[in-house]
Amino acid sequence: MSLKCYVIDDEYHSVEILIDYIAKTEGLELKGFSTNPLTALNEVTGIDPPDITFLDVEMPELSGMEFAGMANLYTKIIFTTSFHEFALEAFEKEAFDFLLKPISYARFRRSVQRIQRMALTAKPAPEEKRNFFFVKTETKGKMVKVTINDILYVEGAQNYIKIHLLSGDVMPYLTISEIEQYLPAEQFSRIHQSFVINTDRIKAVEQTRVTLEDGSALNLGRFYKEAFLEKMNELLLKSRRKL
Repeated sequence: MSLKCYVIDDEYHSVEILIDYIAKTEGLELKGFSTNPLTALNEVTGIDPPDITFLDVEMPELSGMEFAGMANLYTKIIFTTSFHEFALEAFEKEAFDFLLKPISYARFRRSVQRIQRMALTAKPAPEEKRNFFFVKTETKGKMVKVTINDILYVEGAQNYIKIHLLSGDVMPYLTISEIEQYLPAEQFSRIHQSFVINTDRIKAVEQTRVTLEDGSALNLGRFYKEAFLEKMNELLLKSRRKL
């Protein structure tokens, strides 16, 4: 089994080094690379994300830390940078590893071997996922059942999140990133730092906002807009006739 790798660095010579390392490491294959993090975001968080993403920290338009915050649920992030002071923040972003430039092949290999061992020992995912989960409420000892298909959207609310359901709202003590792990990626989309929506409940999509079945109009965040609109475009029925 080969692990698919993606390389993101605004300096092309750094990209070339990692491409060379990937090519001569058994069990790795290059899925793609980019010197533009905004372009790379669509590929890394798309339908077929890479297993490993090698990610520079300091890049224009979108930093590696910002990128990791949006992509770490899709791929294992290995940061590559010349600045050791970013190490703590990197692991706060749930990075798998942190490689300091210049990166030796030996250090690179040790890092990916850990992921390869994990892949070999990982348990196969169950064929069917549950269509519900439980969350704790503010009432001590009380749990509430949340049916996934009944979710309209999830909203960040300081130390809590608000789960907007067809039947009302629930406010568990969770973060958006924590609940995203339990939501099917093909059905739910992050459209803003504060919003995850159920795409099955969309009523209309515009360039700057999304309207849901209950009439809620939610803004599209700058860093999430392009990937979301591309995902919606894949669902758009188009005529083959020329206008």
